[in-house]
Amino acid sequence: MSPAVLELGAVGASLALFFGAYALMLSITSPRGIHAALPSPDLPEEPPAVASLLGTGWQVTEDAAEATLLDLGARGYLEFRQPDNDPHHTTVHLTGTVPTGLTAYEKRVYERVVKLAVDGVVPLTAMTFRDEKAAKSWWKALRREVVADSRARGLSRRRFGPAIVVLLVIVAAVAAAGITYGFGHFAIRTPDKRGNDIGATIGAYVISFALLAAFAGRYNGERDTAPGRQAASRWMGVREWLRGHEAFADLPPAAVGLWDRYLAYGAALGATRTASTVIDMGMGDRTRVWSTFGGSWHRVRVRYPRSGRYGETVPRLLFRGVLLAVIGYAIARYGHIVVDIAMQIDAVSASAFASFAGLTSALITVTGALLVVNGCYTVVRTIIDLATPKTITGQVLWIDLWRTQNSSSDDSSPQPILYYLAVDDGTSDRTVAWGLPLALANSCATGDTIQLTVRPWSRRVTAIGVVERGSGHGPQPEVPTDNLVLAALDRPRQGGGAAPALIRNGSLLQAEEVASALQWPSPVTARAMMGPGGIIEFSAPEGPILMLVTAHGVLGSMAWRTAGQGTPLPGVGDAAFTRGPAAAARVDGSTVQVALLPAARGRDAALPGLLKLAVGRLRA
Repeated sequence: MSPAVLELGAVGASLALFFGAYALMLSITSPRGIHAALPSPDLPEEPPAVASLLGTGWQVTEDAAEATLLDLGARGYLEFRQPDNDPHHTTVHLTGTVPTGLTAYEKRVYERVVKLAVDGVVPLTAMTFRDEKAAKSWWKALRREVVADSRARGLSRRRFGPAIVVLLVIVAAVAAAGITYGFGHFAIRTPDKRGNDIGATIGAYVISFALLAAFAGRYNGERDTAPGRQAASRWMGVREWLRGHEAFADLPPAAVGLWDRYLAYGAALGATRTASTVIDMGMGDRTRVWSTFGGSWHRVRVRYPRSGRYGETVPRLLFRGVLLAVIGYAIARYGHIVVDIAMQIDAVSASAFASFAGLTSALITVTGALLVVNGCYTVVRTIIDLATPKTITGQVLWIDLWRTQNSSSDDSSPQPILYYLAVDDGTSDRTVAWGLPLALANSCATGDTIQLTVRPWSRRVTAIGVVERGSGHGPQPEVPTDNLVLAALDRPRQGGGAAPALIRNGSLLQAEEVASALQWPSPVTARAMMGPGGIIEFSAPEGPILMLVTAHGVLGSMAWRTAGQGTPLPGVGDAAFTRGPAAAARVDGSTVQVALLPAARGRDAALPGLLKLAVGRLRA
């Protein structure tokens, strides 16, 4: 065997040993599938962020931050107000209650609100990070804090624990020895004036071992524990129970104060479509997108290719294939001539390179042959791709810029030529984005159901037809956040005119009755808010003062689980309770709640009378 082949083989085999062992450990430590417990409305004790980690296969996603934000509202530290029927206009208010007992990541989310708030108010859409570097830093810290809490509870552990890291370090030591053997063998058989070959060989071992050991010890995620698997099973049961009630998914963020922590846990487990769509803290993940294709809401994982054949035109692919084949043939046919010419130089022929001349020629020939094979394969697959187009039907999940090209004018900005088009065709919960040419970019919008003709291998779209336009699922218009803050503070809007509102007197309580019961000195108005059941907000010039909520069916039962406790109120409905600034009653399978808002806090004595009046009219 050629010494050069032996040396390269020793290095290659050593690297293969280490990375093979690493891949094996990744496979062994991959979190196993979890069997969901029976659907149940009972909430386990873990906070929403940890529940999100358990429910997503021991990964911390953006749902953890969004669910934590909602949970702070459910616990009374924040208040979400929706001024009209658009949940994107929701504002977040500091309630003035000093948070206690918060985890590190809950403090981080709360401090984010405090930092952005103006006079205690921040539009929900303004929570988005504008600086990518700041978003990554904030997200990295939050993920680390959620993982630390999960580990402290015994629910997760480092994917590569100490035993596995020690094992991989031992393998790294063996692999480093093999690498050192190859290097040392070469150094000893080619003595020259390099200096101390033994020292260089020792240095090769130290460097290779250090690099491989560092790679073995790098963090690569979390894995399950026995208690974690049990907790994950319970949370998956909660998720199935929540998903079994379609109306729950439509609840907006402003409903969190009425539905207690269910909305936060629903967001953590991917069961709250509206709230999860509205809340975006700048970490929006285009790789996990909501879809309704097939009749039910679900999330689809999308992969976005970056280079290679993806999205390319037929002429470019054919040109690339032919060019690769020609270059490869030239290298394979004539590449060895370069080595032969180099060997004619005395300095080269007398150096260590001479021992590798034959191997180098062989590698050049093999490289050329591989280029020829790649080029021919590209040409053949492009022709097949062109001859066998495919038609698919699905829902548009995401459209985003992919490639640009410089314009002919030096002063002009780069012009878009290709877009990503992510489509859910209903065949899997995973998909790869297509390449959408500029000429077709305006043919559809997010949420549309489309029929598209594509070339599967290059993933390029050639034609689009809209089957059904999406309804309210597309990108939302820019929200004037300054006006939202002013409206929330009851100041004149910028741009003139009063903030539009859906005004409708509730049939259970009238604005005049609320003003009288609360002994409110200024006029009170009522307006309907979006949400399942009926939500009426009563407001005065000083701000919102009371909210009336009626819920039926499963949502009524869900509301009663949290509202049906406190001090009993005899003679009101089937059962009634007061607790703090709220009162609730159960009436023939429905739940009625009245809750004082911050501007009217301290007037709890009026709640029993208002609740009794609303319940009496509901039964009438």
